[in-house]
Amino acid sequence: MSAGRPGSDLPVPPGPGLPRGLVIPAAELVERFSRSPGPGGQSVNTTDSRVELEYDVGSSSALTDAQRSRLQERLESRLTGGRLVLVASEHRSQHRNRVAARERLAALVRTSLAPPPAPRRATKPTRGSQRRRLEAKRQRGEVKSLRGRVRGDG
Repeated sequence: MSAGRPGSDLPVPPGPGLPRGLVIPAAELVERFSRSPGPGGQSVNTTDSRVELEYDVGSSSALTDAQRSRLQERLESRLTGGRLVLVASEHRSQHRNRVAARERLAALVRTSLAPPPAPRRATKPTRGSQRRRLEAKRQRGEVKSLRGRVRGDG
């Protein structure tokens, strides 16, 4: 999945509940950088390679009202003041962390906008399967009843 260049609009690819995809304007994304204790060993990572990507779901112009409410409902536990914050520090390069954070945001928005699965419809076991189950239980019971103590005739 391509999340576009860092600093540009963020395309969210089409998926369930998002037939034409979505484009989050670059102006709605806030990136912050800080030092990362990520890979590279002691004191190797002295650049600001850790990336925090912030997206305000509540005031986004890219979303319809229905999409906004679905995102807020689904991401409720991850939102802080209506804002979604993603952190990427797994790479040594700031650029790769920016791309990783953008890809993660696009994937999260895409999966959160998918409609809920259809409710399960209960089915009844067939008469044949019920008969086979009861017959197997009966056979198992006979096998177990034969495991008793052996009694002598005398």
